[in-house]
Amino acid sequence: MTAGACVFSALISTCVMLQPASAKTANLRVITDGNWEEILTGEWMIEFFAPWCPACQQLQSVWNEFAEWGEDLGVNIAKVDVTEQPGLSGRFIITALPTIYHCKDGVFRRYQGARSKDDFLSFIDEKKWQSIEPVSSWFGPSSFLMNAMSALFKLSMFIRHCHNYLTEQLGVPVWGSYGIFALATLVSGLVLGLILVFIADFVFPSRRFAPDYHYRKLPAGQARLLQQLEDEQEADGEEEDDDDDYGGKTEEWRRADGADALRRRGVGVPEEDT
Repeated sequence: MTAGACVFSALISTCVMLQPASAKTANLRVITDGNWEEILTGEWMIEFFAPWCPACQQLQSVWNEFAEWGEDLGVNIAKVDVTEQPGLSGRFIITALPTIYHCKDGVFRRYQGARSKDDFLSFIDEKKWQSIEPVSSWFGPSSFLMNAMSALFKLSMFIRHCHNYLTEQLGVPVWGSYGIFALATLVSGLVLGLILVFIADFVFPSRRFAPDYHYRKLPAGQARLLQQLEDEQEADGEEEDDDDDYGGKTEEWRRADGADALRRRGVGVPEEDT
């Protein structure tokens, strides 16, 4: 009977010991590239960490304890692994680890105080975050600049994965992998440059095709002289056209007169004196 009671007590103790761990897991949210927009609504405390970081490892237990109070304080406690989410690392400009952000309805503030559970609790309960200057909208995680920065970090991580695949899986030498990326960068730059040139020529046509482009490049005096010469040439051409028309009409009149004279001779009609 005593042995059974001991076993029952051990089971109860085990369940009690496991319950806080499950509560920690439930209270501590994990933010990724897919759900990061959830932090734009409500109040959040977010820790950016890396598994290899010693300071992050020391803070982890304190952060888990702080997460147990999240529901009571009405704040969401979350964490971000920058090694798995490079896009968020660029979006929030993480330059040191661990980094902690406070967010209230899309307004972000960087936490720079002490890192104990009591300090975190007082920071939320006493609303000390109100005395911290928020992050500028230009550098907010949802701004265009930070979206571009996030894409750049994702691209760098993709290139790194490709490099590891070429060198480790396919056995390509390191210098060969660098050569492939250099060639790809050169080709993509040429293609992008050609596309930009075509777009620029289409939107802003070259002035060389304008009628007065050559006159604009000449000095004012030379441009006037050249214009006068062209006007005189056009005038001479018009006079020659007029002369040709007049000569052609005179020849027609002569032919008509000759034909009329022949008709009169044939019928015996005397010619009129002209």
